[in-house]
Amino acid sequence: MPDHGRYAFSPVTDRPPFEWRPAKRLAVYVALNVEWYAFGEGLKDELAPGGPEPDILNFAWADYGNRVAVWRLLDLFDQLDLAVALLVNSAVYHHAPAIPAAFRARGDEIVAYGRSNSEAQGTLDPDAERALIEEASEEIAAHEGRRPQGWLGPWLSQSRITPDLLTQAGYAYTLDWCMDDQPIWLDTKHGSLMAMPLPLEANDANAVIARQMSAGGFADLVVDQFEAMLEQANSGAPLVMGVALHPCISGQPFRLRRLRSALEHIAAQRDRIWLTHPGRIAKRFRAEVAA
Repeated sequence: MPDHGRYAFSPVTDRPPFEWRPAKRLAVYVALNVEWYAFGEGLKDELAPGGPEPDILNFAWADYGNRVAVWRLLDLFDQLDLAVALLVNSAVYHHAPAIPAAFRARGDEIVAYGRSNSEAQGTLDPDAERALIEEASEEIAAHEGRRPQGWLGPWLSQSRITPDLLTQAGYAYTLDWCMDDQPIWLDTKHGSLMAMPLPLEANDANAVIARQMSAGGFADLVVDQFEAMLEQANSGAPLVMGVALHPCISGQPFRLRRLRSALEHIAAQRDRIWLTHPGRIAKRFRAEVAA
């Protein structure tokens, strides 16, 4: 049977215990996906099945996230003193530079998220994929003063050689491999690459758009996920919980009202958990579990 050859099977129950911070065995991060879409062509996220291009309905829905909703989410993050990982398409620096500037001012981590969400890197040939990674990395570095250490492929799309290209480009971790509640090491041709847990369930795009979950249902999901993982981490292996948000989804006023209650629940227990960025989790895990 074909195998990826990137990592071996390892039950989470058999791994050595450690603490992320003294008396804290659950690390929690909030990821905000800020995306840019080409007008009238390429891939797109859909609130409703679109018609022929230009698909104004879905383009405008996504652009509402950048023009309005992201700023409401930013206010909420400030009120709750929540660290955020900004997963950003590099095209955002050209089309909406105020967004990464606002999160840079907060000291948040910037994670590379390809050039735009109008393309999926996994379908590109090796030279084109290498160019995509380099272009996105350099655009972010030009504004942030350093290259990002984390990578998420648009649409979580990878080719068979993406991990090799990421380590070659100097990346420390990827969020594309979502098969564990701990970071794990991937084997590549250029050394080890960390796979950082990214939520597929506690993710508003999958829960709300794909599964048609209500605003209250998604808020309950986040709280239940948090409480269950906190209990599991305190009685077993240390774990990582992420919450993945998209401005055009969770930044809608009626959803934001319910999301606030879920994030307040998490923030109120910061003395029991490590509220942080995935880059800091990667650094701590590297110190505990050698590549």
